[in-house]
Amino acid sequence: MLPDENQSLEEFKIQLMDGPKPVTRTYTVRQIRSDPLEMDIDFVAHGENGPASKWVMNANPGDFIGFAGPSSPKIQNFYADWYLIAADMSALPVAAATLEAMPEDAKGVAIFEILSEADKQKFSIPSGIDVNWVVSPDPYSSSTKQLEFLKQMQWPSGIVQTCVAGESAVIRTLRNYLNNDKNIDRRHTYISGYWKIGLVEDEHQAYKRAQSDA
Repeated sequence: MLPDENQSLEEFKIQLMDGPKPVTRTYTVRQIRSDPLEMDIDFVAHGENGPASKWVMNANPGDFIGFAGPSSPKIQNFYADWYLIAADMSALPVAAATLEAMPEDAKGVAIFEILSEADKQKFSIPSGIDVNWVVSPDPYSSSTKQLEFLKQMQWPSGIVQTCVAGESAVIRTLRNYLNNDKNIDRRHTYISGYWKIGLVEDEHQAYKRAQSDA
């Protein structure tokens, strides 16, 4: 929850209690430590047009924001024969957190769609996970690279659990392929649109609600 420009901490605390609700953006907690009390959150620095990006690019020691949550992990029980993880830049944190929580003997495939080779990251994940980086330099066009990868890969046998997240149009095609073409039981899948080309988060959340009600 983001304070207004030049808003004092006391004013912000009053707003949190009395309203209106501050501008809010949703992120995945990458790491949290109790001593010292620290939390790691990955931001996409996409200029000063977005309120969260603007805040983090100008943040200094002593600056403040509000937090609520966290919600439950997207996959709480790991029981599958293999795992499928697919994410774009917006969903790398949730994908990484999921992979890092897996049992050491987990096997599966991870597909990360990034903007450039410089966006590759190192994760502490099971050796049985086959990690694939796909470069797609245009974030303003709906990509088909993850779907193409899935269609060409050798599909392991057994129960698969998925953690798939990213741009809504891409997610819609992946969900259709996984649920309908590959007949994966929806109980084993986490598939979620995190953003939509041309929409800010508030607009995207309204879009998702409208799709759910349709």
